[in-house]
Amino acid sequence: MNYVMAPCCDKLYTCRLCHDNNEDHQLDRFKVKEVQCINCEKIQRAQQTCEECSTLFGEYYCSVCHLFDKDKKQYHCENCGICRIGPKEDFFHCLKCNLCLAMNLQGKHKCIENVSRQDCPICLEDIHTSRIVAHVLPCGHLLHRTCYEEMVKEGYRCPLCMHSAFDMSRYWRQLDDEVAQTPMPSEYQNMTVDILCNDCNGRSTVQFHIVGMKCNICESYNTAQAGGCRISIDQQ
Repeated sequence: MNYVMAPCCDKLYTCRLCHDNNEDHQLDRFKVKEVQCINCEKIQRAQQTCEECSTLFGEYYCSVCHLFDKDKKQYHCENCGICRIGPKEDFFHCLKCNLCLAMNLQGKHKCIENVSRQDCPICLEDIHTSRIVAHVLPCGHLLHRTCYEEMVKEGYRCPLCMHSAFDMSRYWRQLDDEVAQTPMPSEYQNMTVDILCNDCNGRSTVQFHIVGMKCNICESYNTAQAGGCRISIDQQ
């Protein structure tokens, strides 16, 4: 165990998070030069093992980030500029998204340039350096995994672009049945409306229904009204 000497204020802290919680500024981990052994109290250059008493400061140590931690199969990603929890062989770095992603997403995710440099749209906290795992939505946007789990309890759409956050096809079929079983009053049966689909971004004109308006292109009910309702002249 060791203390990190904060170069910004020359104070000792067990980690950068403890520093940031107690100071009015953030610790630049990359500028850390010295640590103090908690056993023999010798101040020395940042390294994995105490040069005086051989105390192990951390099962994992990164000489770039100056991260001391238990072994969690961490690895330092040069492109991300920080350490990630691995194992390394289970992840790849997407150069466009500028983020390490699970191997099963390679070639199967929608890229958004530098998406990880945006804050989580739910909690508004940083994603790139967060210790919380990021969840990639089908639209390519990122949320903290914990924020995603809370979001889907009450909604199904990305808070940034309104695209469906997961496969809704089963629910759309249920709405098909509900629409079929819920006839509109006669004065609304010939009413149409222009809609914009949040899933395929297509525009279509469909019959107005109180349950929902189904996209004619992708059959999604994740739509928004894009114009006023109207009744054809021959039906008025």
